[in-house]
Amino acid sequence: MKLSQFKFNLPESLVANNPAEERDEARLMVLHKDSGKIEHKIFKDVLGYFDDKDVMILNNTKVFPARLYGNKEKTGATIEVFLLRELNKELRLWDVLVDPARKIRVGNKLYFGDDDLLVAEVVDNTTSRGRTIRFLFEGSDEEFRKNVEILGETPLPKYIKRKATAEDKERYQTIFAKHEGAVAAPTAGLHFSRELMKRLELKGVDFAEVTLHVGLGTFRTVEVEDLTKHKMDSEQFIIEQKDANIVNRALENKKRICAVGTTSMRAIESAVSANRTLKAANDWTSKFIFPPYDFSIANSMITNFHTPESTLLMMVSAFGGYENVMNAYEVAVKEKYKFYSYGDAMLII
Repeated sequence: MKLSQFKFNLPESLVANNPAEERDEARLMVLHKDSGKIEHKIFKDVLGYFDDKDVMILNNTKVFPARLYGNKEKTGATIEVFLLRELNKELRLWDVLVDPARKIRVGNKLYFGDDDLLVAEVVDNTTSRGRTIRFLFEGSDEEFRKNVEILGETPLPKYIKRKATAEDKERYQTIFAKHEGAVAAPTAGLHFSRELMKRLELKGVDFAEVTLHVGLGTFRTVEVEDLTKHKMDSEQFIIEQKDANIVNRALENKKRICAVGTTSMRAIESAVSANRTLKAANDWTSKFIFPPYDFSIANSMITNFHTPESTLLMMVSAFGGYENVMNAYEVAVKEKYKFYSYGDAMLII
């Protein structure tokens, strides 16, 4: 398929700048992939589509406050440093993006916080905006992370045209987040409230957890018309044996298995055994899913509404059927559904 087949017109007014009042009260579009039928619901209505021993697969990655603002030595210029991933815990080496990049060279020192709570030195150039930096910090790892927590800002996506607030610290995080490592939230999971999860549990729905640390590569613009030539960035994922067992039991019993979000879907599709069951894994994936694609594990999916021409929209189209999904997006625009991270949700069954 071609990149241009995933274009659609999205009015600026439909980009969600704030979350729904209550997590589980965002709107929910239900798309039936066999018939293309569409229903309009509220997110907590997902309860009606799942039964005893069905499984929901959740990504339990935790977003860390990845956006820091520092000052360059000598000039005092303000520099935004976006922490992408820790390369070496002992040496405190990090892969980062810097802005404005033209001002930052190898050997430069950066100071963070009024009393220079953290200081970093640039040790390498990786891409035009990418750098490797080393934090010059003598304390324990726990103290270092505490300082990042104090100085860092919730890494809201750039299209949200406002500063991150205290509310974002809570709302740009799923309630089941456990393992720190993501620079963006697995947004489909943001719609789950404690009450809704309790009600699903009481109905007999099982939860399996996977960890995929969402990197910025998920949102990298596709710049080639021929999709087979696009390369995804690698992201780390972990699937424990006990969670694989929960999923495989449901597979065996032909139950509904729902991947909550494109990140959960990518993790499970990166760990399929030869006999098409889910296996435990601790690995990196750069899997790029676009139509046509034969899915092995999940038979339903919850996802948000994504950007035109994004790899996320391509995966959703592979799962729900290209015509079905592009038609559903047309309906979503007409019905004024909210798009992106803080936007509304879609259930594909």
